[in-house]
Amino acid sequence: MSRTDLIADTFTMMRNAIMAHKDSLDVPASKVSRAVLEILKNEGYIDNFKAIEDKKQGILRIYLKYVSGKSAIMAIKRVSRPGLRHHVRAGRIPNVLRGRGISILSTSSGIMTGKEAKEKNLGGEVIGYVW
Repeated sequence: MSRTDLIADTFTMMRNAIMAHKDSLDVPASKVSRAVLEILKNEGYIDNFKAIEDKKQGILRIYLKYVSGKSAIMAIKRVSRPGLRHHVRAGRIPNVLRGRGISILSTSSGIMTGKEAKEKNLGGEVIGYVW
Protein backbone atom coordinates (compact mmCIF):
# COMPACT_ATOMS: atom_id res chain seq x y z
CA MET A 1 0.00 0.00 0.00
CA SER A 2 1.41 3.34 -1.03
CA ARG A 3 1.31 6.09 1.56
CA THR A 4 1.58 9.69 0.45
CA ASP A 5 1.07 11.38 3.83
CA LEU A 6 2.61 9.32 6.60
CA ILE A 7 1.95 11.96 9.28
CA ALA A 8 -1.78 12.08 8.50
CA ASP A 9 -1.89 8.27 8.55
CA THR A 10 -0.15 8.25 11.94
CA PHE A 11 -2.61 10.81 13.36
CA THR A 12 -5.56 8.78 12.03
CA MET A 13 -4.19 5.54 13.51
CA MET A 14 -3.77 7.31 16.85
CA ARG A 15 -7.35 8.67 16.77
CA ASN A 16 -8.71 5.21 15.93
CA ALA A 17 -6.68 3.54 18.71
CA ILE A 18 -7.89 6.14 21.23
CA MET A 19 -11.52 5.58 20.24
CA ALA A 20 -11.00 1.81 20.67
CA HIS A 21 -9.24 2.41 24.06
CA LYS A 22 -6.08 0.61 22.95
CA ASP A 23 -2.98 0.79 25.13
CA SER A 24 -0.54 0.83 22.22
CA LEU A 25 -0.39 0.91 18.45
CA ASP A 26 2.17 0.32 15.71
CA VAL A 27 2.81 2.84 12.93
CA PRO A 28 5.35 2.85 10.08
CA ALA A 29 8.58 4.60 11.09
CA SER A 30 10.00 7.78 9.60
CA LYS A 31 12.24 10.56 10.87
CA VAL A 32 9.38 13.07 10.85
CA SER A 33 7.01 10.72 12.70
CA ARG A 34 9.72 10.05 15.28
CA ALA A 35 10.25 13.80 15.81
CA VAL A 36 6.49 14.43 16.17
CA LEU A 37 6.17 11.56 18.66
CA GLU A 38 9.12 12.93 20.64
CA ILE A 39 7.24 16.25 20.96
CA LEU A 40 4.04 14.46 22.02
CA LYS A 41 6.00 12.52 24.64
CA ASN A 42 7.74 15.64 26.01
CA GLU A 43 4.43 17.53 26.18
CA GLY A 44 2.73 14.65 28.04
CA TYR A 45 0.25 13.51 25.38
CA ILE A 46 1.65 9.96 25.07
CA ASP A 47 3.42 7.76 27.60
CA ASN A 48 6.26 6.58 25.41
CA PHE A 49 7.24 5.17 22.03
CA LYS A 50 9.95 2.85 20.83
CA ALA A 51 11.44 1.91 17.50
CA ILE A 52 11.17 -1.71 16.42
CA GLU A 53 13.43 -2.85 13.61
CA ASP A 54 12.11 -5.08 10.87
CA LYS A 55 13.47 -5.90 7.43
CA LYS A 56 11.75 -2.84 5.93
CA GLN A 57 11.47 0.75 7.12
CA GLY A 58 10.82 -0.11 10.76
CA ILE A 59 7.91 0.30 13.13
CA LEU A 60 7.20 2.79 15.89
CA ARG A 61 5.20 1.36 18.80
CA ILE A 62 3.29 4.16 20.52
CA TYR A 63 2.07 3.74 24.11
CA LEU A 64 -0.99 5.93 24.60
CA LYS A 65 -1.63 7.84 27.82
CA TYR A 66 -4.92 7.75 29.69
CA VAL A 67 -5.81 9.88 32.72
CA SER A 68 -8.79 8.69 34.81
CA GLY A 69 -9.98 6.56 31.89
CA LYS A 70 -9.83 9.44 29.39
CA SER A 71 -7.18 9.90 26.77
CA ALA A 72 -4.60 12.65 27.25
CA ILE A 73 -5.17 13.50 23.57
CA MET A 74 -8.62 15.00 23.17
CA ALA A 75 -8.09 15.74 19.46
CA ILE A 76 -5.24 15.58 16.98
CA LYS A 77 -5.54 17.40 13.66
CA ARG A 78 -3.36 17.50 10.55
CA VAL A 79 -3.17 21.05 9.15
CA SER A 80 -0.66 21.03 6.31
CA ARG A 81 -1.08 18.31 3.72
CA PRO A 82 0.66 17.42 0.46
CA GLY A 83 -1.94 19.23 -1.65
CA LEU A 84 -2.14 22.36 0.49
CA ARG A 85 0.82 23.44 2.60
CA HIS A 86 0.22 25.91 5.43
CA HIS A 87 3.22 28.13 6.22
CA VAL A 88 3.31 30.81 8.93
CA ARG A 89 5.74 33.50 10.00
CA ALA A 90 7.06 33.67 13.55
CA GLY A 91 4.56 36.36 14.55
CA ARG A 92 1.60 34.44 13.14
CA ILE A 93 2.09 31.07 14.86
CA PRO A 94 -1.38 30.03 16.05
CA ASN A 95 -2.36 29.40 19.65
CA VAL A 96 -4.32 26.18 20.08
CA LEU A 97 -7.25 26.47 22.49
CA ARG A 98 -5.80 29.69 23.93
CA GLY A 99 -2.60 27.96 24.97
CA ARG A 100 -4.07 24.70 26.31
CA GLY A 101 -3.02 22.75 23.21
CA ILE A 102 0.10 22.70 21.07
CA SER A 103 0.88 23.37 17.45
CA ILE A 104 3.64 21.37 15.81
CA LEU A 105 5.79 23.14 13.22
CA SER A 106 8.47 22.08 10.79
CA THR A 107 11.06 24.86 10.78
CA SER A 108 14.50 25.33 9.30
CA SER A 109 15.90 24.25 12.70
CA GLY A 110 13.85 21.05 12.85
CA ILE A 111 10.42 20.01 14.08
CA MET A 112 9.29 21.82 17.24
CA THR A 113 6.26 23.16 19.06
CA GLY A 114 4.79 26.55 18.26
CA LYS A 115 5.96 27.88 21.62
CA GLU A 116 9.59 26.92 20.93
CA ALA A 117 9.37 28.41 17.43
CA LYS A 118 8.07 31.71 18.85
CA GLU A 119 10.94 31.82 21.37
CA LYS A 120 13.48 31.24 18.58
CA ASN A 121 11.62 33.66 16.26
CA LEU A 122 11.19 31.00 13.56
CA GLY A 123 8.32 30.40 11.17
CA GLY A 124 7.61 27.29 9.19
CA GLU A 125 5.07 24.76 8.03
CA VAL A 126 2.28 23.92 10.48
CA ILE A 127 2.17 20.12 10.70
CA GLY A 128 -0.75 19.83 13.08
CA TYR A 129 -2.57 20.71 16.30
CA VAL A 130 -2.96 18.59 19.43
CA TRP A 131 -5.16 19.25 22.43
